[in-house]
Formats: sequence, structure tokens, C-alpha cells
Amino acid sequence: MIIPSIIAKNQKEFNKRFEKVKSFSTFHLDIMDGKFVKNKSLNFNFKLPKNKKFEAHLMVKNPKTWIKKHGKKVNSIIVHYESNNIEKLLNKKTSLAINPKTSIEEITPLLKKTNKILVMTVTPGKYGSKFLSSTLKKIKELKKLKKTIEVDGSINPSTIKRVKNSGATKFVIGSYLQESKDVKIAIKKLK
Repeated sequence: MIIPSIIAKNQKEFNKRFEKVKSFSTFHLDIMDGKFVKNKSLNFNFKLPKNKKFEAHLMVKNPKTWIKKHGKKVNSIIVHYESNNIEKLLNKKTSLAINPKTSIEEITPLLKKTNKILVMTVTPGKYGSKFLSSTLKKIKELKKLKKTIEVDGSINPSTIKRVKNSGATKFVIGSYLQESKDVKIAIKKLK
């Protein structure tokens, strides 16, 4: 499943980016507070289109605060293992994200609380970062644990094959789609 990601500094930018990929049914919102990662994105009171599904990827220091304020706007939430106090936040609506340097051993106690793991295949925080091949091993390890594996970061026609062969089934794609001249052609190249 391909899930387009959206990074935006204001509602106008969000609307423009959404318009480009609106044919999809599910969207990945990159929420950044400028503290957990250097960038800021969707850190305003954004409005979302109706009849679409949205997952919020929280790259924030304190996910609990964001969830209290905006959690009802989205269908699902992804919190980073590396954020503060996340153990009590994991449930059916909330899943776990891990950075490239985080080991499977570190997250093992939390794996019982979630069915989906988002593996960052880049250092998080901006569009266009370099794909880290070292994450493929982590994807293979998680596949053995029978978890749904979503990948995020530098997914394009060459990297999607590698992560798919390693066990990922959901693919978050940002810059590749946003920078394409024709989204329909770009999607065909991913298959």
C-alpha cells in the first residue's frame, strides 16, 4: 500500500501538497515540532479534507500533548520510540516508529502493544534524505515477529523493491511523489 506523506508549514502549503496526491485514500501527515527533529511541519491548527484517512506521524518531544489537542482529527497515530513517555500511548489507534539507530532489542518490551511498526529508512525530519540500507536488516527482523511493517524515507522505484523484498507492506512516499511532474506515471514506476 502506497501512502503519500505531507509536510507543510501552513494550510496553503498543505492544500497544495494534498491536491497533488488527492487520488489516494490514506495520507501520512508528518508532524514536527522543531525539537524532536530540526524541522517544523503541521505544527498549526490544520484542517483536513473529509472522506479520507489520515495517519499522524508524530516527530515531537511530547506526543501526549499533541494527541490531546489534535488526536480526534486523524484515524491513526504513530509515535516514536525515541519520544518521551510513549508506553501508555500505544494501543489500536497508535503504533510505534523507530529511527534507523534504534535496535529491535530496545523496542522488544513494547512490541506486544502494537501491531504496526514504522521503520524510518532515513534520519527523520525532512523530505529528500538519503536511504539507509542498514534499515533493511531491521525490516527483516520485524517481519519474523509478524508485525505490519510500514517504511518511511527516500522510498522511490529503486528502494521500494528493496524494502518490499525485506518484508515491508506499507510504503510512505513524500518527495518522490511531490516532485514528480505526473503522479500517475510516478505511481506506475513504483509497481
